[in-house]
Amino acid sequence: MSHSALPDRDPPATSPLREAWHGAPRALVGRRLALAVPSLATAAAIAWLASHAYPAVDALSTAVLVTFSLVLGWQAFTAWQYLYGFLAGLFGDRTISALERAAEAAGPLPQGAGRTAAIVAIHAEDAVAVFARLRVMARSLAREGTADIDIFVLSDTRDGAIAAVEEHEFARIQAWAAADPALPRIRYRRRRENVGRKAGNVAEFCASHGHDYAFMIVLDADSLMTGAAMTRLVRLIQASPQVGLIQTVSYAAGRDTLFARVQQFAVRLYAPLALRCLETWQGPEGSYWGHNAILRIEAFAAHAGLPVLPGRAPLGGEILCHDIVEGALMVRAGWEVRLLPDFGGTWEEMPTNLIDLLGRERRWCQGNLQHLRVLPWKGLRGASRWHIVVGILSYGVLPLWIAFLGLGAWQAARSGDLGLLAYGLGGAGPAAHALAALAVGVLAAPKLLSLVHVLGSRERRAAFGGTGRLLASAALEQAVWVFLWPVMTLFTAGAVCATFLGKVVRWETQARDDRQVSWAEAFRLQVDAVVVGATMLLGLAWAGNLWLGLWLAPVALALLTSPAQSVWTSRSDLGRAARARGLFLTADDTAQAPELAELVQIRGIPAGPTRTTAREPAVWIPAADEV
Repeated sequence: MSHSALPDRDPPATSPLREAWHGAPRALVGRRLALAVPSLATAAAIAWLASHAYPAVDALSTAVLVTFSLVLGWQAFTAWQYLYGFLAGLFGDRTISALERAAEAAGPLPQGAGRTAAIVAIHAEDAVAVFARLRVMARSLAREGTADIDIFVLSDTRDGAIAAVEEHEFARIQAWAAADPALPRIRYRRRRENVGRKAGNVAEFCASHGHDYAFMIVLDADSLMTGAAMTRLVRLIQASPQVGLIQTVSYAAGRDTLFARVQQFAVRLYAPLALRCLETWQGPEGSYWGHNAILRIEAFAAHAGLPVLPGRAPLGGEILCHDIVEGALMVRAGWEVRLLPDFGGTWEEMPTNLIDLLGRERRWCQGNLQHLRVLPWKGLRGASRWHIVVGILSYGVLPLWIAFLGLGAWQAARSGDLGLLAYGLGGAGPAAHALAALAVGVLAAPKLLSLVHVLGSRERRAAFGGTGRLLASAALEQAVWVFLWPVMTLFTAGAVCATFLGKVVRWETQARDDRQVSWAEAFRLQVDAVVVGATMLLGLAWAGNLWLGLWLAPVALALLTSPAQSVWTSRSDLGRAARARGLFLTADDTAQAPELAELVQIRGIPAGPTRTTAREPAVWIPAADEV
């Protein structure tokens, strides 16, 4: 389907979006200006101060000034997001949406408003793990007494042996569910041709079963959601006819490598303020993240069909990061897309080591840069275009960081002055001093504001194990980040350049379980970082500038030791030791939900023998044979 052929349906008559264009959205416009104006002003101030403290006198100094202004300008926008979210949180109910207030209120599930399908799209996943999560979710739904939610497993697996395990696990769960009539129906099918990847998989479900269901809760293979959360989402969307999609926040949980525990802690600590900012300024023109969300099937099927982008891959062809585009198309058609930043009861898993995280970043980088061809589409709302732009710039700014560090080091080696490379900390005069204060402020604000936000609440402090454990964990996380940032920046900057040079990334199944990286794998995949780090150390030694060497030594050492980082942080014993000492704790450790505990228990029970011989693709089980 071409995007130009997508139907232009009028929004529901009661939609606040329609009212928005007749004067009502001034508050929403004001909220957006309250973020945009300070961000732009701060970026302009940084550029102005930098140009006065260190005026450009040649091509090199001009390049350093330009790259510095761009990367610090982006950092200023990031800092203002956290300050904005912090202030929005202080205003409480005055800044949250009516939908979010309704989500916090208890109430019965409306009856007769249409059934819901909870769909789990998989492709060559660990079937034992997938169906273990389904057991937990099914039992949680049964405890809620919800009879209007069915569970579907939508497989795109091509490997016959893996498909055989899927079908074996489906037979096991069917036999298990047959013993308890309170459990929801669980169905499975495998496509013969996986056209369109996950987006095509979901679209095919809408075409074949959309007439039987009003809503669908979209889950990934690693998603876990409580029955209470699913029931509340159904209640909210049933009571909100103008809403086409409600996105929840799913936090990573359940993994034990040191890398995973540090990342789980960091996301829990730093994400809430950014999410509060996002929900406050975007309002009903939100974005879709592809999973742990509920969608109105009518709206999604009618308006979220994806075209094939013109041109060759990697920038052309099938849209890889399809979710944000699908959300933008629904907003374009007049449906509200909402975010519930504090909803709770939803989780996902994450890469458990640096190698797997970098592989995911390479795929996401290509998918987001591909959106350059989505931006010109007609009719997209400004908020949707900005969601897409932020995704592009979040990757596009990384080569600029590499350029700034390289050019700044070259300039410092020639002049003997660190200059802008040290953010003005070594400069003289009011402009340099003001620049240093502003630069350090925007760099430190996100983490400091997040800490203040948590420390200001006894309940939030307790979720991280108390003040002492929180502060110790935050300090260690920052030390880890000092070494991870250069590696991730160099790698992802290379992925940006490779995408524009035409290199196509294979979109493979993500490794989800705890996995220890071997030394051989680490050196093989990170040899480029080692080479760059060694080259940096040689260059710094040749330059003979003590302050330059001290300033850039952490970056060079981080790159040089990147294989060791991958190996040591991928160890589960170190992650469990950190948890035993009260480090990197989150609410999923200090107040673990029953569903997470049950999943751990199920995963610890042997699944029994599985068949590994290839079989013919499964088809939909006829309705008469369903349990």
